[in-house]
Amino acid sequence: MNQQANEKKRAIVIVLDSVGIGEQPDAAEFGDVGSHTLGNIRKVRGKLDLPNMTALGLAEIENSRLAKSDEAPTGCYGRCAELTKAKDTTCGHWEMAGLPLKQAFKTYPNGFPREFLDEFEKKIGRGTLGNTVASGTVIINELGDEHVKTGKPIVYTSADSVFQIAAHEGVIPLQELYHICEIARELLNDDNYLVGRVIARPFVGENGNYTRTENRKDYAVEPFSDTVLDALDKRGLPVVGIGKIEDIFCHRGVTIVDHTRNNHTGTESTIRFLKEGTGSFIFTNLVDFDMLYGHRNNVEGYAEALETFDAALPRIMGAMKDGDILMITADHGCDPTTASTDHSREYIPLLVAGKHVRKGVDLGTRKSFADIGATVFEYLTGEKWNVGESFLNEIVEA
Repeated sequence: MNQQANEKKRAIVIVLDSVGIGEQPDAAEFGDVGSHTLGNIRKVRGKLDLPNMTALGLAEIENSRLAKSDEAPTGCYGRCAELTKAKDTTCGHWEMAGLPLKQAFKTYPNGFPREFLDEFEKKIGRGTLGNTVASGTVIINELGDEHVKTGKPIVYTSADSVFQIAAHEGVIPLQELYHICEIARELLNDDNYLVGRVIARPFVGENGNYTRTENRKDYAVEPFSDTVLDALDKRGLPVVGIGKIEDIFCHRGVTIVDHTRNNHTGTESTIRFLKEGTGSFIFTNLVDFDMLYGHRNNVEGYAEALETFDAALPRIMGAMKDGDILMITADHGCDPTTASTDHSREYIPLLVAGKHVRKGVDLGTRKSFADIGATVFEYLTGEKWNVGESFLNEIVEA
C-alpha cells in the first residue's frame, strides 16, 4: 500500500441503522418479500436526493433502485448478506464485528411465557401491562393512562428478539427503570429464553398523549466470544463507540464512549473524533433512521434523515486524516413503506472512501457482514480475522 510510514491508520464504520438495500433470498422466511428500504422510499416519495453517497457509488450497488450519476464513482461500493438467520440490531452489529451467530436469538410473536413474567414481576415488585407484539409509540398511548394510574411498566416485543420496557419518567424514575431492565436482562440470559436485547423505553406526557424520550437504553447479551473490537482493544488499538455501540457489545472492547442519542449528535461526535485524530477504530451507530422513522412507517421523515446525513457527508470526509478509511453501511432493513413496522431481512449497502482507497471498485455481493470487520482488522493490524473475507486488497491502492 502506497502510504507514508508516519501516517496513522484508522478505520471508521458508520452504521445507518436500518438502511437496507433490498430483500435477501430468504426474505420469505421472515415475512419480508418486497422489502427494499432505500428503493421503496424513493419510489413512494418520488425522489431521494443523496448526491454525496451517490458520488461514492450508492446507486451502482446491485439492485439499488436509485438514480445513477453520470459521473464515475469516487469510492468503492457493494452490498453484504447476513449469515446469521436474523434481522436485528445485535446480530447485525456482532456479525459486522466478526461474530456471526450459528443460532439466532429467540423471538416471542405471542408474547413472553407466563412463568417468565411471574418471576420478573416478583423480582421488580410490580405487575406488568401489555406483553404483546406492538409498536412502541402505539402501545404507550394505548396503555399509558393505566400505567400512570397503576405504576405497572408496559412490556412488549416485536418480530425481533427484544424485551422492551416502557415507563413514564414521572412514574418510574429513569434509574429505577434501568434497574428493572437489568433484572430482566439477567433473567433473559437463561438459555430457555435468550433474548438479544432488553430495551428501556421511557416516555413523558399525559392523558393518552405520550411521547418517548431520548433516554432509551439497550441491554444486550454479552458476546459469546471475542469480536474485532475485543481483539483491537487487546492490541492497544483504541476503539471509539458512538451512539448505542457500547450497549450492543455490553461495554466490551470499547475504549472510548460517546453515547449520543440521535443522528445529529452522532454525526457531530464522529466529526469531532476524526478531527482530533482519536482512536484506531471509530464505530458509529446513527439510530434515528430506525427508531424514529422505520418503525413508525414515516417515509418522509426517513427520506429527510437520509438527505440530512448525505448533506453532512462532505464534512465527515473533510475531517478525515490521510490514513483514514471510511465505510458506510447498515445493520438490517426497516422498510417504512410496508405494512410491517418491524425490521426487514435485507442486504446492507457498503460504501468505502479514503485518500488511499481506489475509485469505482465494485465489491459485489459479500457473503457476510463479517467481511467488514475482517477488513477493518486487517487494515489496522496486518492480521487476518477468523471469520469473513477481507476486501482490503480490493480497495487500497497498490
